[in-house]
Amino acid sequence: MVSAEPPDSSGGGRGVDQGGDPTVRRIVLGAQLRRLREAAEISRPDAGYAIRGSASKISRLELGRVGFKERDVADLLTMYGVADPAEREAFLDLVKRSNEPGWWQRYTDLMPDWFQDYVGLEESAERVYTHELQFIPGLMQTEDYARAIASGYGLESASDAERRVALRMRRQKLLARPDAPRFWALIDESVLHRPVGGRNVMLAQLDHLCELTRLPHITLQVVPYRRSGYTAEVSFTMLRFAEPDLPDIVYIEHLSGALYLDKRAEVELYSRIADRLMVDAETPDQTRELLTKLRTEL
Repeated sequence: MVSAEPPDSSGGGRGVDQGGDPTVRRIVLGAQLRRLREAAEISRPDAGYAIRGSASKISRLELGRVGFKERDVADLLTMYGVADPAEREAFLDLVKRSNEPGWWQRYTDLMPDWFQDYVGLEESAERVYTHELQFIPGLMQTEDYARAIASGYGLESASDAERRVALRMRRQKLLARPDAPRFWALIDESVLHRPVGGRNVMLAQLDHLCELTRLPHITLQVVPYRRSGYTAEVSFTMLRFAEPDLPDIVYIEHLSGALYLDKRAEVELYSRIADRLMVDAETPDQTRELLTKLRTEL
């Protein structure tokens, strides 16, 4: 992630991050505008009035939940006392970059808004930790395994199911990048015994998991039956970022939406759960042995 020069210790300068994907740029821009507003001792209602909006609009902008308009940001910068032309240009350039479409835009008809945000955050994460109770994590699925899931519900056309598989395969390029995040997956043992797609699909999926565990930035642990079901009742993913303006995020998905938890107490709770799961789970070496054993038994 590439950043402009950070503020100096005297407070005479302000940095504007230029890196990340559009979702991350939007969150970073919002956080920096919030700091400027608070430093200028301006309330959200007053800031909203300056851009022909409301306090709730300013709140959504500062949380990065909506897109930015250059005119609104220019007016806010003036109100917040940012007069330096170079600094203003840096902010306005970030506005343009935050509105650029991500690669996943071609799949937006298949993706609800709450999942589009997740894909954008996943793209910029430094660490990804996932705990899965039902399926192999999406970033570790083979194409046939993903296809069996996509077509299994029977809720969409065959062409849409194939596009959904293509979307999942495209997401997996994240783990093949030179700057790939550290990926740590814990899966319940029951996942490995669920015959998604049939015997041949599961054989190939087990082989794929073994191959992935040979990569230095990927760790896989299986939580055995005897220790599962006690520590965590739901699947969840934790994202950690190098960008200081982005807090750690816990993502919990359900049938009609998702939760994004970023309050410190919430994140610390899930961090403790993750630590406990790592202790309860088979070690990475034991997990590879288990995968090999299961393959011979299929």
